[in-house]
Amino acid sequence: MDILLTILGFLFVCLGIIGAFLPVLPGPITSWLGLLLLSLTKAVPQDWLFLGITLAIAIIIFFLDYMIPAMGAKRFGGTKYGVYGTTIGLIIGLFSPIPFGIIIGAFLGALIGELIYDSKDTNRAIKASFGALLGFITSATIKFLIAAVYFVLFFTKLWEYKDALI
Repeated sequence: MDILLTILGFLFVCLGIIGAFLPVLPGPITSWLGLLLLSLTKAVPQDWLFLGITLAIAIIIFFLDYMIPAMGAKRFGGTKYGVYGTTIGLIIGLFSPIPFGIIIGAFLGALIGELIYDSKDTNRAIKASFGALLGFITSATIKFLIAAVYFVLFFTKLWEYKDALI
């Protein structure tokens, strides 16, 4: 059972890193589930303080993930249309064969969303699109860093208790 929990934990921390860039998958929370699964093995002692602190960080990042792109868009004069457009463009960009399709999709989605809101003011739409893109990049970077730290923590715990697991 410990091997299964460890493998599942590894899959979750890997999915968490991927989730840092996908809006449909909460990266840090998914990575935290990997830490939890590793802690549920008999070989690794349960450290509830460690799990509590890492969960609190993951939850805070989860909520900030929704606020940061909106703050970036608002700071540059954007609307909800730009934020929604960013998310839609990001999802479409995932399936794009173009390098950096996620970033290009997020920007174009925000631009289209802002132009739908007000097609007459293209300068404001472009400025707001950059704000939404900047917010997305900031949010994704923070989520990636937290997920990467959880990945390292997973392997640190795994290495520390490798003899008991094998």
